Amino acid sequence: MSEKSMPLRLVITTPKTIRNRSIAGVYLITDQQDDLLKRVAQALRGGVTVLQYRAKDKPYEFCLEEGSQLKQLCSRFGSLFIVNDDLRLAHALDADGVHLGQEDSSPQQARELLGPDKIIGVSTHNLDEALKAESDGADYLGFGAMYPTDSKSITHMPGTSGLAAIRDRVKLPIVAIGGISPANACRVIEAGADAVAVISSVLAAPRPEVAATELRLLFNRLAPYPRGGVLTIAGSDSGGGAGIQADLKTITLLGSYGASAITALTAQNTRGVKSIHGIPPSFVRDQIDTVLTDLPIDVIKTGMLHTPAIISLLAEYLTEQPNYYPVVIDPVMVAKGGASLLELDAVSIFQQALLPRAYLLTPNIPEAERLLNCRINSEAAMEQAARQLHGMGAANVLLKGGHLSGGDAVDILFDGQTIQRFSSERFFTSATHGTGCSFASAIAACLAQGEPLREAVRLAKNFITTAIRLARPMGKGHGPINHYLAAKETDQ
Repeated sequence: MSEKSMPLRLVITTPKTIRNRSIAGVYLITDQQDDLLKRVAQALRGGVTVLQYRAKDKPYEFCLEEGSQLKQLCSRFGSLFIVNDDLRLAHALDADGVHLGQEDSSPQQARELLGPDKIIGVSTHNLDEALKAESDGADYLGFGAMYPTDSKSITHMPGTSGLAAIRDRVKLPIVAIGGISPANACRVIEAGADAVAVISSVLAAPRPEVAATELRLLFNRLAPYPRGGVLTIAGSDSGGGAGIQADLKTITLLGSYGASAITALTAQNTRGVKSIHGIPPSFVRDQIDTVLTDLPIDVIKTGMLHTPAIISLLAEYLTEQPNYYPVVIDPVMVAKGGASLLELDAVSIFQQALLPRAYLLTPNIPEAERLLNCRINSEAAMEQAARQLHGMGAANVLLKGGHLSGGDAVDILFDGQTIQRFSSERFFTSATHGTGCSFASAIAACLAQGEPLREAVRLAKNFITTAIRLARPMGKGHGPINHYLAAKETDQ
């Protein structure tokens, strides 16, 4: 039966605020990959809010089967399922809506066929098309292209300036389309996009859930303060310089909301750790679960995990979650005073169970040497170690070079493709207690606030360097850094 011959439905007006409430965030358009269902499921776990099924050049019966499976995946993750162009397929699948091109049916025709509660999107390229789609009853606009793309031939490219020019002229949600990736999406969001449409930058990524999460977090950059939520899972430092205390200071002073789950209690000061009291693993899990089932946490940061049981339960818990949480893992092993903070038999469990779940692993050189059982005595060796740690499963590795002797303190970031170096002045001071905890927490806070990884590391590096430079004498051993003045100075 053709689209025109299908029976029309009575149109009943429904408030647009109901129909378009979820057109925001990461808008994923499918491609032709053989493992499409698997990769879409991974992307949905990473936070895709809208899936547009583009089924060009596929047999109709195949589209019915594949579309039905994709719709089920969307239902499981609470995401909208939109069909591209094909009203007949959208009707048969009872999709949440349809996206129309300029040469396709009108929004009125789509509404009559699909029903009043369905979402209708229209591709537009300029202000006139956008205003017409709005007056015709569209629920959201696709607008672009933002950048060149390989997915189709580009004849209109208004770019981010074109998007900014129409943002205040239309009241509908705008989905920016064309060549968008985590590297350029910030400009698109700041120009006024409510959602960003992507294809290969997510579906062709080594880990689609990671790529989708990176895009999702970028939308936090426009949120009010406290901007983004960070859960720190670490030990308590009674001296206040490191651990949970340093994490929460950093997260709060940098403008995010901090929650915590304590893995161990330590009696320590600037001179060292006197004793450690471990927390039962079941209670650690209870802390994590009660936070994540209630509070809007964007990023998880881990520090001192102490025992194999806690490491195992955390890895298992993260695997069980329907949504992907980016985890910044600081593999805390030894305190500044030399006390071991990780049980000896916990290292192998950490390597096998938790390290592969790291979005970002942030070891210093002694920690990396212990994880890899090697010596690291140069920047070249640091680079090789970062690659090896990535090969063990971490999505990104930041290897900190503060323990190398010489000139500037250089940290190396490896994202699986490129090496980025972050250099800062080296300060010869004993006031470095809590630098690793605070650095990782600063990165987590910046990520939660919508900064891309490289920028998050740059900002956090600047913060931690300033905190060391501005540290004031306190205690008789390794004194704490100055969180307060560092946050105040770097905010200026």
